Formats: sequence, structure tokens, C-alpha cells
Amino acid sequence: MDNSYSTLIKLILPEFIEEYFELTTFKKEGEVLHLYLKELNIIPQEYKENKLISKGFFEEITVQDFPIRGNHVFLHITRRRWLNEDSGEVVYRDWDLVAKGTRITKEFAAFLKEMGRYASSEY
Repeated sequence: MDNSYSTLIKLILPEFIEEYFELTTFKKEGEVLHLYLKELNIIPQEYKENKLISKGFFEEITVQDFPIRGNHVFLHITRRRWLNEDSGEVVYRDWDLVAKGTRITKEFAAFLKEMGRYASSEY
């Protein structure tokens, strides 16, 4: 999305969202706002020394966020996965490590990590 959306996202969502995700689209249906976020292709810090190749995304997850001006807000999050060519394993961002850095709440990190557990069992 263009820069004006980026500024808006900074104001209404946690700061880390813009750092790790791109707002691809949004949709308003009555009193419900849907925001669609896709994880950027930024190699996780803990794998900087490895050769990673983006291997697409996990299935979309939906998180209910705080209401905005009387509208229910749902974040539709698509997380990225990479193939570690050194080990042959599929890897993804460890949200506990991001939380320690801390612009993300521990609760949201735990949620993303739990969603990764379900998604990783599919591959």
C-alpha cells in the first residue's frame, strides 16, 4: 500500500506491524473492519548466517484486535516461511525473540508462536 496507509497503520496498530508486515488491503463491512497483513521477506535475525529462500506463506490466521471508533477490527495475518538451505528445514520468525526486543506485546508474540505451531505441523 502507499505511504499514506503506512502512516495510518503506524497510528492505529502496534509499531512492529509496519516493521514486519505489509498492509495489502482492507475491507469495511458494516461495523467490521478487516485489515489484511502479509509478513515481509526480511530474514529473521537468528538465521542471518544461513542461506534462506522464501518458500511462501502459512495459511492465513485471523486475530480480533481492539475496536476502532465503534468498529470491530480483525487482522488477517499471513506469515512467511523460509527454507534453510544449510539444514533443509523450514523456518519462520520466532516471535518470542521479537518480543524480547520489545515493540510487540508478549501476548501477541505468544499468539503468533502458537499459530506457527499449528501451521508448522502442516509441513
